[in-house]
Amino acid sequence: MSYRVAAVDVHKKMLAVVVTDIAGEGEYQFERRKFGATPAELHVLAQWLDRQEVEEVVMESTAQYWKPVWGTLERYWRPARQKREGSGNKCGTLHLCQAKSNHGPRGRKNDFADGERMIKRLVAQELVLSFVPDPEQRLWRTVTRRKHQLTRAKVGFKNQLESLLEQAHIKLSSLVSDLLGVSARRILKALAEGETDPAILAALADHRLQATPEQLQDALGACAQLNGVYRRLLKMALEELQLIEVHIEKLEREAMDLLQEHQVVVQRVAEVPGFGVDSVLQMIAEVGPTAAAFRSEKALSSWVGVCPGNEESAGESHSTRSPKGNRQMRRLLNQAAHAAVKVKGSIFEVTFRRLLPRLGYKQAIWAIAHRLCRLLWLILHKGVRYQERGLEVGARSIRMRAARMIKELQKLGYRVDGGPLPALTRA
Repeated sequence: MSYRVAAVDVHKKMLAVVVTDIAGEGEYQFERRKFGATPAELHVLAQWLDRQEVEEVVMESTAQYWKPVWGTLERYWRPARQKREGSGNKCGTLHLCQAKSNHGPRGRKNDFADGERMIKRLVAQELVLSFVPDPEQRLWRTVTRRKHQLTRAKVGFKNQLESLLEQAHIKLSSLVSDLLGVSARRILKALAEGETDPAILAALADHRLQATPEQLQDALGACAQLNGVYRRLLKMALEELQLIEVHIEKLEREAMDLLQEHQVVVQRVAEVPGFGVDSVLQMIAEVGPTAAAFRSEKALSSWVGVCPGNEESAGESHSTRSPKGNRQMRRLLNQAAHAAVKVKGSIFEVTFRRLLPRLGYKQAIWAIAHRLCRLLWLILHKGVRYQERGLEVGARSIRMRAARMIKELQKLGYRVDGGPLPALTRA
């Protein structure tokens, strides 16, 4: 029985589509057609695939342009053969392949040839296919990744603000640890509003600030002759900072609302040393609340790219460098590993200090990230709770960490019943 497959070569304004029957004998007979990339044209594409009785579609992950094509086919493409008895298990399936795995020979590239090559390599199982989550999870990813982008923008903005102050001969960053902290903001706001007395500005600092009033006055001495342009630029910078922070807070609330039904999962994962509530929300957005797309912890580690590489030839290993994977998860696990090894007496600190002399700092941290990734799969996929296996973690540190996690959950709007979390048992 015939089985028809389509390949879509995606561009910003145009789609090159080829269709063929892969059950026939001899050479493939390809049918070629071009479509636009507007919503109306994409709807026409879905209807045309139905009429062609296409059962399987594959496309390249070209920048961001594949996303509207995928979303339209996911919504409107309904293969009639998917309903018939004896249809294949791939019938009605969309595939997204990495463009590098469909790379053609130099000088032999064109749109339709790329589509034909894509079908041939799909049949031969030579394409590297990407994991595309369901629409709800893709929405989670959009919100959490946008929040991360704004957080990075805030860090870049802080550096620009420090550069502006240096140009104005204001040496405040030499005395305060956080240029965006409470004391520094009060001083900068008064400076932007036109205050010219260093003593008054120094008095705005919190009493817990380690710098003395005399040191602050000396660092702010240039404010008396400060050009008005610098004050106006500083005021605009503070307004921009406030806007970024408001957007970050709104995105935190948005992510909390979207993941409200998975509150128990968030709480269970956040018990692991090194994980915080914010990082857990981002991880669940990347891999799903149950990590159902990954059959084992090894599969998840390989997809993330946190496991050791395996480049071997003639029985000799040439490299153990980790493969490329999901950049968001690699970043989150690396940050979590740095935090986990600092938890005194935890199993991660013990393991890190054991690996450090043999592997060095970077590789030892990466090994901890690998362990955290496998642990994440166990907690999400099997629903287990974290049990601390370190030898020196006291009850007081467990209670403090649980209280901190509950405070973070409540800040995001989650309701935690039963007071503090139960004490974690040791193996």
